[in-house]
Amino acid sequence: MDATINRSSNLDIPGAFAALGLCIMFGSNAIAVKVTFTGFGIYFIAGLRFLVASFCLIIWARMTGHQLSVPREKWPPIIIISVAFAIQLLLIYSGLNKTTVARSALITNLQPFFVLFLAHFFIPGDSINVKKTLGIILAFTGMVFVFLDHSVLSRELRTGDLLTLAGAFGWACNAVYTKRVIGDYKPIQIAVYPMIAAIPISFLTSLYLDDEMVRSINSGIVLAFFYQCFVAAFGYVVWNSMLAKYGAVTLHSFVFVMPISGVLLSSLILDEPITTRLLTGLVFVVMGLLVTHLKGKKLIRPIFNMSRNV
Repeated sequence: MDATINRSSNLDIPGAFAALGLCIMFGSNAIAVKVTFTGFGIYFIAGLRFLVASFCLIIWARMTGHQLSVPREKWPPIIIISVAFAIQLLLIYSGLNKTTVARSALITNLQPFFVLFLAHFFIPGDSINVKKTLGIILAFTGMVFVFLDHSVLSRELRTGDLLTLAGAFGWACNAVYTKRVIGDYKPIQIAVYPMIAAIPISFLTSLYLDDEMVRSINSGIVLAFFYQCFVAAFGYVVWNSMLAKYGAVTLHSFVFVMPISGVLLSSLILDEPITTRLLTGLVFVVMGLLVTHLKGKKLIRPIFNMSRNV
């Protein structure tokens, strides 16, 4: 693993706001994706998004001198990660097309908890402790409320939920595998090659499964498309730059913002219903994320202890 990923540094106020803004962007990205579904086929827009985002990342890597080439003997893990990435994203896109953004936001945020569970068995030294167990129990309790929300649950929503859940589990499997092999690669390589592989897979899937690749285009759809490309490319660059400066432990203290922003903004922008059980599920998922990731002293001390700057 890249040495900078586990680094820990004081989180200043600008860094805290940047981390908060990024998590809001990541959490609201599904809204932009959902908007583009009104004008494009769901698999076609996935391929188009990966095409633009990977192009932007390649340009950024060339401008900053990051190594993109991978020796031939290191290609097999990259191929596995790339194919798994395409499948998990297409499952999540398929699910999002049938369910609501709010429900999708909560279900996809089970991914970290799937990772905790799988890592216990497949990553040496990454065993489940009491805190992780409590986080997992809280998160999956939240999902019980979401799946039992019969006031809005239809057959299509249930199908969408299950597809999203399958995508989140696949994402977790891929994340655990990536964690096992990432020490042999640069982070930019792990980001770019899966996107490149997803382009033909998405377009081929579109040929067979999309009723229409392009239905209608307006300014809102175009803005939504470029927003998700911006999140995929720019978000990666900034997040990894902040990982190098502040460390993963500190940044992941903010991940609870993602489901909150996804649920609340979906109601404000898309007018999706937020039921009592959905809100209850949100509370449990956020509590699970907080229990799992938040390390109080490391977050509070750097932001509020200003004496070292006097």
